[in-house]
Amino acid sequence: MSTPVLQSYIGGRWLGAEGAQTLRSAVNGKPVYRTHAEAIDFAEAVEHARRVGLPNLLQLDFQQRAQRLKALAKYLNEHKEQLYAVSAHTGATRADSWIDIEGGAGTLFAYASMGSNELPSGNLVHEGPAMPLGKKGGFAGTHILVPRGGLAVHINAFNFPVWGLLEKFAPSFLAGMPCIGKPATATSYLTEAAMRLIVQSGILPEGSLQLVIGSTGDLLDRLGGADVVTFTGSADTAAKLRVHPNLIRHSVPFNAEADSLNCAILAPDVTPDDEEFELFVKEVAREMTVKAGQKCTAIRRAIVPHDRIDAVAEALRQRLARITVGDPSVEGVRMGALASHAQFDDVRERVAMLREGAELVYGAADGFQPMGEGTAEGAFFAPTLLLARDALKNTAVHDIEAFGPVSTLMGYDGVDEALALAARGSGSLVGTLVTRDPAIAARVIPVAAALHGRLLVLDREAAHESTGHGSPLPSLKHGGPGRAGGGEELGGVRAVKHYLQRAAVQGSPTMLAAITGEHVRGARVTDTPQHPFRKHFEDLQVGDSLLTHRRTVTEADIVNFGGVSGDYFYMHFDEIAAKETQFGQRIAHGYFVLSAAAGLFVSPAPGPVLANYGLDTLRFVKPVAIGDTIQARLTAKRKIDRNKTDDKGVGQGVVAWDVEVKNQHDELVASYDILTLVAKKG
Repeated sequence: MSTPVLQSYIGGRWLGAEGAQTLRSAVNGKPVYRTHAEAIDFAEAVEHARRVGLPNLLQLDFQQRAQRLKALAKYLNEHKEQLYAVSAHTGATRADSWIDIEGGAGTLFAYASMGSNELPSGNLVHEGPAMPLGKKGGFAGTHILVPRGGLAVHINAFNFPVWGLLEKFAPSFLAGMPCIGKPATATSYLTEAAMRLIVQSGILPEGSLQLVIGSTGDLLDRLGGADVVTFTGSADTAAKLRVHPNLIRHSVPFNAEADSLNCAILAPDVTPDDEEFELFVKEVAREMTVKAGQKCTAIRRAIVPHDRIDAVAEALRQRLARITVGDPSVEGVRMGALASHAQFDDVRERVAMLREGAELVYGAADGFQPMGEGTAEGAFFAPTLLLARDALKNTAVHDIEAFGPVSTLMGYDGVDEALALAARGSGSLVGTLVTRDPAIAARVIPVAAALHGRLLVLDREAAHESTGHGSPLPSLKHGGPGRAGGGEELGGVRAVKHYLQRAAVQGSPTMLAAITGEHVRGARVTDTPQHPFRKHFEDLQVGDSLLTHRRTVTEADIVNFGGVSGDYFYMHFDEIAAKETQFGQRIAHGYFVLSAAAGLFVSPAPGPVLANYGLDTLRFVKPVAIGDTIQARLTAKRKIDRNKTDDKGVGQGVVAWDVEVKNQHDELVASYDILTLVAKKG
């Protein structure tokens, strides 16, 4: 039976029939796939992204693209077993593959949710609020984010063939950017399997995503200033790509997420009798063995007090000895192989370099025998724990990374020395501090944060829910300074904004409102005969407004509100004490003003407004005293169509209302946004 040939997906079709490089199973060394020999026409790929993908994506808005991400995540989960079957060749256990496959789909789900909840309808994000730039209110400025009008090239590492593609694709797709994904060749067969499911689903607009198997050729030479390049992999390769002449010439944004020598610090307050001691040992061992240590976030340096180092070494020896290594299909196997035989050679070479200045605590000599038929021809590497007793003088342990199940213990005296050792990594994706003492955390984290992209503080309280040292989360930043690449991925909607172009806009409030699709204070409003709350979502226009009748605040209002709320704060009830304050008199409760304003503008009969589910930007600007008269203006500020329906099939949209409450002197006393669900027409 011939070895199947992988194909690229370029210009809306699959390319590749003639075999080239043979890719072997990491488990038994047998050939499993071949790359294709046909050259890719990258001019066609770029043209397809620009002329087909970009218009197709921009026919949808943020909300609609979020829906597509959700649908794709569901589809991949429904067909995930196909990906698990292919993933087995990479040497990954079921648990390892879960991180990659279902973690990738989970990232799509996360960005679908974030897009739905945090991004507007349309293809423009208003980064308000607008700010006045003149004294009379006729000139203002604000910021907007819009699609860049280019394409994104995503170059990924071998360790997470599915998640690596999808965690970059999700935010760029939301931002309206067509993508060209380039997985590392060693495990590209799993990315290709995922891409086949994506194409098969028919969910993405044509041109949204193309796949490159093999070399990127002259792809980077064809990019311009509207495009973006992202890279995950070694720091050396990142450095080479960063100075690509065409990327420099056109100022093409380049984001690198590079492997780093991440650390975990056992704080001096933790003793072997503490639960935190076991948490530290467990975390280090897990990071050594999950994905056979092939994670850019893995713990490479375990920093412990000198007087605890032997206890930690022994505890780790015992835990590593219980790890069964072998063919992931064999029951009981907890660690698989490295992703390729080339990776095995690389890790072996780097471990030899590290051992020149470090002791071997645990390794292949401790009874290493991978389980399963044919594993002798696989790329299995023994969990390897080293010990550098004088790590401040050992340069290699802070410079050389063995990208496998390898970690080095190193001792310290005092917190300052621990921080100095952590800093020797020259920039890391993540670090962990294990401590019981909040004071130690408060001292260590602000210092360590300067050289880390993410920091985990682990104690017994957090342990029950902790996602662990090595798990990037869609809602939190992934990336780090210095050696870690200096880049930033994920981090919630921040990642989407990386793929949008920010521009400052100046003009009259009326012009800014028209541009942003969002009411701006001072812009012209439309006082409609019909109360805005009586309008369905489709009929309501941004700028529709209601100026309410007036209400004079009385002594009885304050007394009654105090009785209902239980709020008898002296500023509302003690006339003598109130006179001695900056206000010089008793004032009304801020929340009374809020409630009274609602009484002024609410339309009480049943209608399209279904529910008020929140307030944003609430500020009590000036005090309201007994005898003051208040009046409110309610204006439709922003509409978001999330394309959702209730259980009766009636559509709903979200409307944000701008509320200004003023006194008899036309002074603003309260300001806020109300968020409501508004029904569409049946």
